Amino acid sequence: MKLKTKELDTFDRKLLGELVRNSNRSFRTLAKDMGMSPAAVIDRVRALEDEGYIIGYGCRLDYLRLGFEFMAIVEVSMSGKDLLALEERIAKLPHVAAVWDTTGDYDAIAVLMCRSRGELSATVKRILAIKGVEKTSTNIVLNVVRRLTEFYEV
Repeated sequence: MKLKTKELDTFDRKLLGELVRNSNRSFRTLAKDMGMSPAAVIDRVRALEDEGYIIGYGCRLDYLRLGFEFMAIVEVSMSGKDLLALEERIAKLPHVAAVWDTTGDYDAIAVLMCRSRGELSATVKRILAIKGVEKTSTNIVLNVVRRLTEFYEV
């Protein structure tokens, strides 16, 4: 992870916000929407990429429509000296969409995306089987009200 190396100006922040909302536009369209020249937009985007503010591009999927009907937030309590290594092992398991190293009653939070209750059960059991994992607390997601991909503040 790159550390922040330059202060963002108003145009950089606006550009990042526009890219988060829709990174599929051409530079020409983006430049028109921002009131800038395409060359200026291209230069700023490249600089934001080089500085590590932009770490990639992609598309957003509707996972429920794709059959992932069982989403869960799994809080994980661990023991040992290398908790990050345990979290990385959890992150490599099938159906694990995200892992966050956290403070609080649990050491980490894993987000699971499963097509069935059986997949969910098996994934939680795989997490528990990892040496150093002490216990888990699983919270089933009933409804997604807002996604991380819908966070546009810059």
